[in-house]
Amino acid sequence: MGKKVTIATATLNQWALDFDGNLQRILESIIEAKEQGAAYRTGPELEICGYSCEDHFYENDTFLHSWEVLLELLTSPSCNDILIDVGMPVKFKSVAYNCRVVFLNQKILLIRPKLAMCNDGNYRESRWFTSWEKVRKIEELRLPEIISSITGQKTVPFGDAILDTKDTCLGFEICEELWSPKNTHVDMSLDGVEIIINGSGSHTELRKAYIIRKLVTDATLKCGGCYVFSNLRGCDGQRIYFDGNSCICLNGEILAYSKQFALQDVEITTATFDLEDIRSYRNSKRSFVVESARCANYPRIEVDFSLTEHSNSRLPISVPVDWISLPPEEEIAQGPACWLWDYLRRSGQGGFFLPLSGGVDSSSTALIVYSLCRLIVQEVQKGESTILSDLRRILGDHEYTPTLPNELCNRILVTCYMGTENSSKETKKRAAGLAAAIGSYHMVITIDKVVSAVLEIFSTITGFFPKFASNGGCARQNLALQNIQARLRMVLSYLFAQLMLWARNRPGGLLVLGSANVDEALRGYMTKYDCSSADVNPIGGISKTDLRMFLNYVKEKFNIPIIGEIVKAPPTAELEPLKEGALMQTDEEDMGMTYAELSIFGRLRKQERCGPYSMFYKLKDRWGNDCSPEEVAEKVKHFFRCYAINRHKMTVLTPSYHAEGYSPDDNRFDLRPFLYRANWSRQFKAIDKEVPAKKVCSPRFNGCFKKTGKLNGVCFLIIKRKIIFHFGRMI
Repeated sequence: MGKKVTIATATLNQWALDFDGNLQRILESIIEAKEQGAAYRTGPELEICGYSCEDHFYENDTFLHSWEVLLELLTSPSCNDILIDVGMPVKFKSVAYNCRVVFLNQKILLIRPKLAMCNDGNYRESRWFTSWEKVRKIEELRLPEIISSITGQKTVPFGDAILDTKDTCLGFEICEELWSPKNTHVDMSLDGVEIIINGSGSHTELRKAYIIRKLVTDATLKCGGCYVFSNLRGCDGQRIYFDGNSCICLNGEILAYSKQFALQDVEITTATFDLEDIRSYRNSKRSFVVESARCANYPRIEVDFSLTEHSNSRLPISVPVDWISLPPEEEIAQGPACWLWDYLRRSGQGGFFLPLSGGVDSSSTALIVYSLCRLIVQEVQKGESTILSDLRRILGDHEYTPTLPNELCNRILVTCYMGTENSSKETKKRAAGLAAAIGSYHMVITIDKVVSAVLEIFSTITGFFPKFASNGGCARQNLALQNIQARLRMVLSYLFAQLMLWARNRPGGLLVLGSANVDEALRGYMTKYDCSSADVNPIGGISKTDLRMFLNYVKEKFNIPIIGEIVKAPPTAELEPLKEGALMQTDEEDMGMTYAELSIFGRLRKQERCGPYSMFYKLKDRWGNDCSPEEVAEKVKHFFRCYAINRHKMTVLTPSYHAEGYSPDDNRFDLRPFLYRANWSRQFKAIDKEVPAKKVCSPRFNGCFKKTGKLNGVCFLIIKRKIIFHFGRMI
């Protein structure tokens, strides 16, 4: 016994192409790792250049600057006497690889390329990188002159190898290899690797944080050993948020892990363990030793270095800890808030502008900003100087120190209730009440004059005066009158966002926040280029159901009673005239489906990969106790008609925080066409064969389909007094 090793894993908030900033964060992590007694430091995937460089990986500049950063690391005194690996892109024989570069005291020991690319969901790695196909083989890579002049090495090993130090053996996986059905950590463990290191770029989704914990514990439960997982944190220039959760696991138990969400750019997680615990664990598993005796060998790189000698021997052995995952409502409170912080401080803007309607969606967005204010104040009170420095730069006040979340919220969030004659007193009251509770700089404006001015232009040119359906107008008039209100709110939002700080005698502008949820995007229940068009949307990947749960959670946590009224109120766009002051329009009635149903449709369409016929078959069984096959068929058809007709809106969807696995985010996460035949002729015929020939609407849909037919050979459909497909033009 007594062979103690201390390992450090870094959680870094890197930014694509921010080579200087990325370098400083890597150096900071190395210094902290050494201060905590670590003999080995690892970091996240592609940490030198940033993970989300995407097509910048086609540029030679990206590779050149990565080598330049590596050179500065090699020559930094902070990197002496500690074994280090960093993630960067490397070209070998003109082929680009996603690699780990391992070095010690100005010598590169190994460049280990990634074996398995991630090509699903948010990832397109094979577009830029090639997987290393020569398993358990290495070749020699000729180093660039700027590197070889410092290291004295002309070539270094490149490929699938392991490191053999004086006291242990180390192997590498890179992100997707942990998820792959053919894990390399098993083969490495059988060949004597005791410490497996994984640099990763894994994003967050609601309710998915447990996956990393399960993967690393399962990996070492079977084979024993130590698994060191390092992950990115933050928004590095894309819609996804890397959620940290770096961890160190020994023999199936977690020894240490990092925070899932945090404002800090650098977090070091360390653990100290005894190598003999790995050896005794493995020797006790007879199936393991039998397989180990006949396994194939990896190429070994001998390293004249001892992890036990360079670890702080006075550190106590780390004991297993319980990894408690955040509940989804807390993930919503923290994740989008941290994402907004990254976007705000890197965009050069001075805060946020939010059209606040008093409904669930815009209120959730406001409360996420308020949650950010709470996080900032907490970290500043802990002495986080970098966060305070960033905040002062954003606000243009180098003397400012926040003391209360409400007071900070007043500085970074401007909310505006944009009412019309169709707006109710209740929504205006709820918006004002929430703004007062969180402290936002709140305004109330009436836009009826703007709407009238635009309609007057139309009437002057055409001689026609459009009316709402309730006043005798047709469906086209009714829809146009609703859309003009929504689109003018977008125009006014950007006007106020650009000039409000000027009016408040502050520099800069504001980022416009969108507040359309993922279900509305899926259904297309939004006006194209309306106030859902914004700079960023923190709730665009979150369902209405989860947002209501989030609001109930923060109502108690933040002690804001007005939230209870917001949750209870029926969702409404308030774009049609009131009747005797009472609300006549609700979202679910307009959509012809509930938000709960939309979530189910979305998961079946995206996550379970269902077309209309497959979805009908699944829902016929799932909803069989409540709906007849005819009713299920009509619901499915209605969804797919609406989805097809409105899919084009996803091409201009505001960049949103990715939180849900059924997001319809066009050409980013959901690669599907944006122009469809809305009648789904063959698909719907397949459904019709499974139900009686007569067409029946369920009670919920009675009166929903007012009219269908053809005009000049083109289908048109009117739903709830709205023409949504006419003359081949989608509205």
